[in-house]
Amino acid sequence: MTDQMSADNVGRVKVAVLGSGSWGTTFANIVADAADLARKSGEGPVAEVVLWGRRAAVVDAINESSENPDYFPGITLNGRLHATTDAAEALAGARVVVLAVPSQTLRENLASWREHIAEDAVVVSLMKGVELGTLMRMSQVVGEVLELSEKRIAVVSGPNLAREIIERQPATAVVACPHYETAVLLQGLCKSAYFRPYTSTDLVGVEIGGAMKNVIGLAVGVAEGMGFGDNTKASLITRGLAETTRLAVTLGADEHTLSGLAGMGDLVATCSSPLSRNRTFGEKLGAGKTLEQVVAETRQTAEGVKSSESILELGWTHGVDMPITEAVVKMMHHDMSPAQALLAFMSRSTKPERYGV
Repeated sequence: MTDQMSADNVGRVKVAVLGSGSWGTTFANIVADAADLARKSGEGPVAEVVLWGRRAAVVDAINESSENPDYFPGITLNGRLHATTDAAEALAGARVVVLAVPSQTLRENLASWREHIAEDAVVVSLMKGVELGTLMRMSQVVGEVLELSEKRIAVVSGPNLAREIIERQPATAVVACPHYETAVLLQGLCKSAYFRPYTSTDLVGVEIGGAMKNVIGLAVGVAEGMGFGDNTKASLITRGLAETTRLAVTLGADEHTLSGLAGMGDLVATCSSPLSRNRTFGEKLGAGKTLEQVVAETRQTAEGVKSSESILELGWTHGVDMPITEAVVKMMHHDMSPAQALLAFMSRSTKPERYGV
């Protein structure tokens, strides 16, 4: 996947997935299932997958009963999937390193893992956020901390609700890397009977689509919680896509990326499904609960809550109008009520509708 890792010599590949939460566990299972398919067909790379997790109880359950009881009780994982609490063990000899930790903890985690990551490894981000303070996308954080070139950094994104995929329901995704050959090889590592990955070289567009959909998902959830119907939600999704496109294109993305799986596809899934953490978080807020109450009863990370601040600042830094993101930030961090946020959004001056405007 670097110059030393071509389609002709890829053969067997160790893949380390760092993070045993819902999406990390699911993606590790995808790669293990894809490896089984490659073994049977004799085509494509065959992966050995190791999953790293902090909690010994979860790791032991995966190894002993092929189950992650914290996130997917009763779901049987691929029997070849091995887990460990030792990051050095997981990373030893890994030629592909997949990162599945909360976005705002990435820099700290990478600093502790850096010495164990092979010099020729490809690093793949599953995270969807923008770092507070630096306003960096996750691939940029990876590149800075690990001192990697773009050839060795990739992103996987799309309409990927973990619960459905762990049940092996059909799903699609985008594997993005500026180095096309790397994207193709990673595509081969995660293509299974139920998971169909596409490729892209538009790293910026794929990452901004993934980060923004969490923010718009929060807004749609709030509307749902307030009792509003499909007109309101459709309006937020559509204008949210315009907002996403404005930001992405300003940062150098291809506008067409935002019409695809990593843009519209991910946005629709997040805004429509009760399985979405961000939509569910917003729904509870819209129903009248305080932010503190929702945070206390929310077990999994809703990335949009924190990333909304950095995304808004990123937009403002580049002169991009971000009205929905601004409303979400005010609700999440400045004590604005959902009713006040709705009034502020609806009271904006009128304008013509044009694509991406």
